[in-house]
Amino acid sequence: MQRREFAAAVTAAIAAPAVLAAPPAQAAASDRAASDRAASDRAERRGDESRGGEGLPHHMLAVLAAELDDKVAARALVPHLYDVGFDWRPETAALGELDFIVAYGFGNRPPAGGGDPSKVRHEPGPVNEALADTVAALRKRRDVPVYAQWEIARFLESKHHMTDVTSIEPVVGPDGTLTYLSTDGVAAQVAEARKALPGGIGTAGVIGFRDHVKRCVQTTRDRGMRAYAPRGIELPATYDAESGQAWTRRRDLYLVHDMTAQWTVLRQKLIARAYPNG
Repeated sequence: MQRREFAAAVTAAIAAPAVLAAPPAQAAASDRAASDRAASDRAERRGDESRGGEGLPHHMLAVLAAELDDKVAARALVPHLYDVGFDWRPETAALGELDFIVAYGFGNRPPAGGGDPSKVRHEPGPVNEALADTVAALRKRRDVPVYAQWEIARFLESKHHMTDVTSIEPVVGPDGTLTYLSTDGVAAQVAEARKALPGGIGTAGVIGFRDHVKRCVQTTRDRGMRAYAPRGIELPATYDAESGQAWTRRRDLYLVHDMTAQWTVLRQKLIARAYPNG
């Protein structure tokens, strides 16, 4: 298959999402799968299921095998390429299965009053307000503890007057320098807070920006927590052109940023799996 045929297959897949999406029965089965499956395992599983048919992974395999002149390498790579580049939906769980909520921030705005941005907190911004609204709506349906990145927690407290919220704050150095936590840094803080609970860590319902939430679920799982996006909850998806983080101002830029982060984690996992002793 030539590149133009592959391009046609991609175009057809985009025009007909059913080609990419699993049938309802398969989606339900996927939701019931073990919650601690690594991202690369999930990609491999979906790739294996698709190879026998005429879906996009099938076409990707044919093109890449010819391009590399190596079907074995192509068969190993295609599930990861599909998972990172073409699958942006996390596994979901019913609200009744969730024991707590983890809400990850997305972008922010520069400090309103100016000053040294390394020592003056940024403004949470409208996207994090929308994420807080989503958390508040979810809490009305499922009353469980909330762990929220500080940009979201500020709105939960000031706008929604919500209790039982643990705010995940930036790290403040001795000189007042602020270090904002990464997605993984937030997940690590939540895991630490939950690990000593009498009933165990429990199952997390992950709230995040639409294009960020898949990685949020993966990162939460990588920190040893069962994690799903809450089923039936619509997530914020409008970008803030005035965000203080350039990569969160436009979708095309953010998707490249997110894919880069996914590839970085996947690289580490694959190397550790192939050579556990170094």
